[in-house]
Amino acid sequence: MATGAVTVLSVAASGCVVVHGEREVVPAATRGEAARALDDFTTAYNKADRANDRSLDADRVTGALGAIDGAKLRAGRRNNPGGNPGYSPLELGDARFAIPAKAGWPRWFVADTSANKGLAGSRWLLVFTRGSANDVWRVSYLTVLAGADVPKFQQDKDGWALPVTADDAALAVGPAKLSQAYATYLKSGGEGFAPGIHTSQWRALRGKNASKPGLARQYVDEPLTSGDYAPVGLRTADGGALVFFATQRYEKQTAAQGTGLPAQSADVKALTTGDVKQSLTLGFVSNQAALDPAKGGQDQRVTVLGRVEGLTAAKGG
Repeated sequence: MATGAVTVLSVAASGCVVVHGEREVVPAATRGEAARALDDFTTAYNKADRANDRSLDADRVTGALGAIDGAKLRAGRRNNPGGNPGYSPLELGDARFAIPAKAGWPRWFVADTSANKGLAGSRWLLVFTRGSANDVWRVSYLTVLAGADVPKFQQDKDGWALPVTADDAALAVGPAKLSQAYATYLKSGGEGFAPGIHTSQWRALRGKNASKPGLARQYVDEPLTSGDYAPVGLRTADGGALVFFATQRYEKQTAAQGTGLPAQSADVKALTTGDVKQSLTLGFVSNQAALDPAKGGQDQRVTVLGRVEGLTAAKGG
């Protein structure tokens, strides 16, 4: 499983706005509803993964995860139409739910779980969202963190999590601006993001790979912020927020005359359109989980804790 969300971030627990005519600040779900949503997602995901059939979990994923999961299943079906020969069921357990209280729709919550896949001790954080009472809960974001990296969330007197607004003035960077800020940082650098594997180290690796004998790579990063790709965030105990946001990127590989492109995997070939001659442009969707510090603190840099991305398209040229 490689890795959107609500249309807008609205309403902290201390205020409310009119959304679809509703004013009351209420929990997005009961804990029982959240547990059932997690079970429903896991069941649908495993059915789709086993059969390589996108239709079997299409109503349980959306946004960034929907794009990543859908492309994975399309490639899998083209290469193995009879089903996934390497299928192993996903098991999510030890679930902890951070459910915000907010007014109106859309509504969302975060499930923090263990998993039988990936690194031992890691936690899978899944953002569930739905746009109305008639919708089913869908997972829009997935990130995988070391257990020690999962922050503690603030809660109100009743134990519900506190959401942050898209333009929250108490944060170093408004959540609505994070996707563009990250795309800009990956292109030009700067001081807005703390160094790490998903920031400074990734920029250094891309710079190293940009030009090699016989092969050039060009990178373009773009924000994803509308519809189900909009960011969501929860207030953390230190006054900052954990924000989930999405981006897309393109990597164009161009071979010098007389040389060829690197060999591509079967999944890449399955998602490739056009004739691959001297170039190949790869398209990825990526979702990030980042700690956005409280404004006015000593360190105002955003820390990207996790990033899950997947190839969604490829085009030859």
